[in-house]
Amino acid sequence: MAAALTESQLTARHRPTLDQALKTIGTRAYWSPHPEHPKAYGEQGTLGPAEGKAAFDALLGTRLDLDQPGTDGWVGAETSPYGVELGVTYPHPDVDVLLPAMGAGMRAWRAAGPELRAAVCLEILSRISARTHEFAHTVMHTSGQAFMMAFQAGGPHAQDRGLEAVAYAYAEQTRTPDTAEWTKPQGRRDPLTLQKRFTPVPRGISLLIGCNTFPTWNGYPGLFASLATGNAVLVKPHPRAVLPLARTVQIARDVLAEAGFDPNLVALAAERPGEGIAKTLAVRPEIRIIDYTGSTAFGDWLEVHAHQAQVYTEKAGVNTVVIDSTDDYRGMLANLAFSLSLYSGQMCTTPQNLLIPRAGISTDAGPKSFDEVVTDLAGAIESLLGDDARAGGLLGALVNPEVRARLEAAPDLGEVALASRKIDHPEFPDAAVRTPLIVKLDAARPDDLAACQSEWFGPVSFAVAVDSAEAAVDLLRRTVRERGAMTVGAYTTSEEVERAVEETCLEECAQLSLNLTGGVYVNQTAAFSDFHGSGGNPAANAALCDGAFVANRFRVVEVRREV
Repeated sequence: MAAALTESQLTARHRPTLDQALKTIGTRAYWSPHPEHPKAYGEQGTLGPAEGKAAFDALLGTRLDLDQPGTDGWVGAETSPYGVELGVTYPHPDVDVLLPAMGAGMRAWRAAGPELRAAVCLEILSRISARTHEFAHTVMHTSGQAFMMAFQAGGPHAQDRGLEAVAYAYAEQTRTPDTAEWTKPQGRRDPLTLQKRFTPVPRGISLLIGCNTFPTWNGYPGLFASLATGNAVLVKPHPRAVLPLARTVQIARDVLAEAGFDPNLVALAAERPGEGIAKTLAVRPEIRIIDYTGSTAFGDWLEVHAHQAQVYTEKAGVNTVVIDSTDDYRGMLANLAFSLSLYSGQMCTTPQNLLIPRAGISTDAGPKSFDEVVTDLAGAIESLLGDDARAGGLLGALVNPEVRARLEAAPDLGEVALASRKIDHPEFPDAAVRTPLIVKLDAARPDDLAACQSEWFGPVSFAVAVDSAEAAVDLLRRTVRERGAMTVGAYTTSEEVERAVEETCLEECAQLSLNLTGGVYVNQTAAFSDFHGSGGNPAANAALCDGAFVANRFRVVEVRREV
């Protein structure tokens, strides 16, 4: 079948975007080609709000047939955290058939070269972007994110991260020239001359193991980094969040076919309940790259057992904020209140431990005791979430029963400074919507220290009394070293304390945000500018996105000939 998309069409359409992405990862400035406001969609081939909702509704109760080889049945049991039964079924793979079929198209994909592969990837992202309103509903009803967050984080921000990975992949593959002539003088003898050709060669089939909370945002970097470097990609979604990645696979397969490539370069591996197919796939010899976001236990298992693969993991950490002093007390409280409330704390970057000197802190509003700081923060959260309608739009829904169980168990750990309350969602009465919980702990008590050194994923945070700012920095260092951290925050007006926190984060390899009091929050990162994770502490062995995230997904093979 003739290709519907030619190389010249794809390059002309997407080279300017690629060039701008390449420029921006060098400047680290703000840029995004994907609008983050819902009103920006609805024209020029994009779905508007009503069309996106209709497209999502049309998926419910259907069979998503991807025309994959090796389909041996149909699976699917997703229920929205908002109480909606999705009813979508997906192809279940016979991997002994599917994996060889995926490998068959890699020779032509490798031969296409970095520029055409990048252009095809950008065409996939462009088509996903045009359906952002549809994807927002798929993310909302699998992750429990509120609609606006699902729209932005699951749509343009995820697409930005995918594009960022393509840009890094292109930069790393083109760092070495395609060809070179090598001449070595031999004195009176004729020089030695070789003609050399250098080809980026993919590792093999890449396995993407998706997560429940951010299926596209966490999934797109690995998917597009592997695809852009010439690898086939098998997408294994979280069983509670299949639909967003299944639709991504469907669009990718369409684009690959239209561009004249084998659509089996991207395929879906949905699983039966309790099947645990990720563990089976991860050790298959055909799988040469693994991208994983999820629990520390399974991430550690992958790093130990998947010897044949290059494994990229984002696991769990204990995110910490050091509160020493501030010259904007109200701004600090408001910023922390929002950070703790956003998506009910169900972000890998949400602060958990707030380390506060037991003697209190200095502020522009006068000295504040430990108890006053905690009480005022609780009040800021209550004010932020006082209106139920607004609260529901910020909190979203608890993604699974495990989060709710942790939230219900946490009050037994210490004195409750802010109790979690149930909020009735006006549109989805079955949604489990809960406000944040704050528990007071004391680092001088061994049981309290042990409690705050474990991750309590969800709307649970600890106000931890420490002896001093120096003690807070010491505990921060220990936490990052032993437990890992995706983010670290600090509030201080002391240059000495600021230097100590910064040095700790440099030595322990943790991303640091200092004195945030405005509209930027410690649990948010911007593609093309911020690194998500560092790859240098136990929370993750990779950063989204840097050169190291893409460079080991391919090798350069040299062919040399005498001239």
